[in-house]
Amino acid sequence: MQTFIVEAANRPGELARVADTIARRGINVEAFCLGYGTKGAAAFLASDEKGVRSALDSEGFTYHETPVLTILLENKPGQVAWAAKRLGDAGVNIELFAPVEYGAGQTATIAIGVDKIAEARRALSDHLTEWRIPEKVLAGTMS
Repeated sequence: MQTFIVEAANRPGELARVADTIARRGINVEAFCLGYGTKGAAAFLASDEKGVRSALDSEGFTYHETPVLTILLENKPGQVAWAAKRLGDAGVNIELFAPVEYGAGQTATIAIGVDKIAEARRALSDHLTEWRIPEKVLAGTMS
């Protein structure tokens, strides 16, 4: 799985412009998160990665792709710090850290985009999980 991290100006309407570019291709965005600063950033996860790439390229957006793994964490204080420390100790830089699903309030599935996927898998091997798009999301659209 890949995430597409799009860099754009941090101003009103930019997220709408990027999301509309993807939606016009009929691609559903399963998860996304936003960043901020002098440049805005939005990270998109979609099952149609080829379509997202084509849509962003067609409009000239600046973006980069980052490999993603998913982990299952307990939904309690300290879990993000624990995972981030494990990755940091392994020399892995985190480019995306986004919850994509909560399990009855006790667990959270987290998508993590990293610069070194093999090292990240080793560092978090005891918490790796598969994340699938729920059927109700596939039937609707988020983009």
